[in-house]
Amino acid sequence: MSKFKKLFKNKARRNHYIVGMVILIATAFSFILFIQRFAYIAMSKQYDGVNLVQRTKQKYEHVTKLNAKRGEILDVDGDMIAGDSTIYNIYAVVSHKSKTTDGKPDYITDKEKTARILSKYLPLSQKQLRKYLTPKTKDQYQVEFGPAGRSLSIEIKRKIAAQKLPGIHFVELPSRSYPNGVFATNLVGFTKADNANDQNSNISGVMGVEKYFNKLLSGRNGKQTTKVDNSGNELPNSQLVEKSSADGSNIYLTLNSKIQQYTEILAQTVDEKYAPKDLQILVMNAKTGAIEAATQRPTFNPTTGKGLSNSWRDTLVEDQFEPGSVMKILTLSASIDSGNYEPNQLYKSGTVEVGGRTIGDWNTAGWGYIPLSEAFTRSSNVGMVKLEEEMGSKTWMEYMQKFNIGKKTGIELPGEVAGGISYEHTSDQAMTSFGQSVNVNTMQMLQAFSAIANGGKMIKPQIVQRVVDPNTGKTTQSFKRKVVSQPIKASTAKQVQKAMRQVVTKSYGTGMAYNVPGVKVGVKTGTAQIASPEGGYLTGSNNYIFSVAGMVPYDDPNYIVYVTMKQPQKMTEAPEKILSEIFNPLVKRLVNQGKSPAKTAEAGSQYVSIPSLLDKSTNDSLNEIKNLKLQSGVIGTGDKVVQQLPGSGEKVMPGQRIVLLTNGAMTMPNLSGWSKNDVLKFAEITGKQITTKGDGYVVKQSVKSGHVINGSGKIIVTLKNK
Repeated sequence: MSKFKKLFKNKARRNHYIVGMVILIATAFSFILFIQRFAYIAMSKQYDGVNLVQRTKQKYEHVTKLNAKRGEILDVDGDMIAGDSTIYNIYAVVSHKSKTTDGKPDYITDKEKTARILSKYLPLSQKQLRKYLTPKTKDQYQVEFGPAGRSLSIEIKRKIAAQKLPGIHFVELPSRSYPNGVFATNLVGFTKADNANDQNSNISGVMGVEKYFNKLLSGRNGKQTTKVDNSGNELPNSQLVEKSSADGSNIYLTLNSKIQQYTEILAQTVDEKYAPKDLQILVMNAKTGAIEAATQRPTFNPTTGKGLSNSWRDTLVEDQFEPGSVMKILTLSASIDSGNYEPNQLYKSGTVEVGGRTIGDWNTAGWGYIPLSEAFTRSSNVGMVKLEEEMGSKTWMEYMQKFNIGKKTGIELPGEVAGGISYEHTSDQAMTSFGQSVNVNTMQMLQAFSAIANGGKMIKPQIVQRVVDPNTGKTTQSFKRKVVSQPIKASTAKQVQKAMRQVVTKSYGTGMAYNVPGVKVGVKTGTAQIASPEGGYLTGSNNYIFSVAGMVPYDDPNYIVYVTMKQPQKMTEAPEKILSEIFNPLVKRLVNQGKSPAKTAEAGSQYVSIPSLLDKSTNDSLNEIKNLKLQSGVIGTGDKVVQQLPGSGEKVMPGQRIVLLTNGAMTMPNLSGWSKNDVLKFAEITGKQITTKGDGYVVKQSVKSGHVINGSGKIIVTLKNK
């Protein structure tokens, strides 16, 4: 028995030893693994794929991006065209858990009152606002108000904030200010936020100068690091700027604001009266190549974005077209310069057969046998074909290449097209002499015309005058007059200038409509057919690109004016008459620049600068509008103005209408006699859905005057021409 106990005791001791050894080995192994893991973490600073250094920095360091200020775009005199700004998005907190620091409710406490007040400042009805303010789920924290609650101006934001509505908050976002409204918009361009929901987002150019010079305008962002404690509070004296920001450069354009504004007014007037599908107006300093005015229709308002969907490009460089008869300026120049011009030689006008194709004059009956000296003045296609045949197709192509037709100008704008020349068939070669079978952009034509204005020297068009570093005030880039080449002799240029003058002064000239009293202007008119998608050319009296190119004065040009108009939809006047409504007053304005104070005042009175009427009484605002010789339209029954269109700072022609929204109930105004443009202002300021029928001026409206329209559906407005 004692022997058995002894054996059992030895076995137990051995088991304890084995278990102890196992525990010791396991502990040692675990310790080794721990040491290895700890060493790995200490050396790699990684744990479970997480960078511990970065995680610690995130917890105890706050990194802030230091946004660079985007550079300004200015006119030739330094007046701002585009500059940094701020917009605001509004939102409402609906969660009852939200409190202010002093424990007061920071959520919507009175839905009815909030909707009533916001309806005065946002283009939404009280019914729509109540719907927005009603959360869809119990745990919803906040609500937004769709497009109507975004991109609010500082003025509207201040007005709403002054009401001190619980739960109403704003997000401040970077933006761009365009104080002149529609002002060479497609050429200047616009911007958008890189991240629309990020308060610290940068903005980038997406069109025009804003896009072409985006890197220069953007500058360089910086970075600042701040130490914080475990609760996220900033530690004293802990700010460290690791990288300084550098503001973007300022871009000075060649645009002359006075000429540009007047050009916009003329363009808008013709656009409303005749509704062309496209309209382009360019004014270039003939001596330097500086573009002093440039606009197009359709265009858009860069502040509101209105019209952007129909005008998503700069047609001045991004569109190519057949120039038509203004090309005859180059044909005549080439004929004279190559020594092949015989002005007294007779030719039979009317029609001519070339390469199996019949080419006709605009007057297909012709003028019988006439000298070549009259071909340019009468704008005879047959005469130009004769000049091309006398030169030979090889010589004529050489001159088109000298004039850089089919080659980009290199102007500082994105998306410029090169155009091209169709020259395979004999008929195509002949047609290029009068501006068909050749595609150009407007800047190319301006550049080519400059050779006639500058004694044969062709000048590159320029839109940028200089680039300035805002930190030092020093000019970092300067864009000066650049002679591209000399395609023709000075003597040739003189002869062509005289021929352009005869287009205006001769009884058989096609440009008599452009005879401006007291101004020695020379022009060439153009009527270009438009290619049909099905082949051939469109037919119909308005299916053309009508144009006029002019030099002021003709014998020593200071300015080149080029206007093109495509397919006017309301062609109630002859095309020359329509274009003269732009060309003639614009030429007068150019010539009268720098004249006596009396004339300057007269010129300045052509447009009215809109004042700010916000917060003013309705009666005082109406009196002020009347004194400015403008029309008015009042929406609502209130005694104070809360919104206006056009906005303050915009410029309009006398007689235009300012639409006011007051702080009372939103009631329907009497639209009788309002233009379609006025109706669109009404739709924009109220946010109502408006359907217009017809053109001209309002004669009928589906909602009666004085009717409250907060809950109204679609409003139908009927217009008729007077």
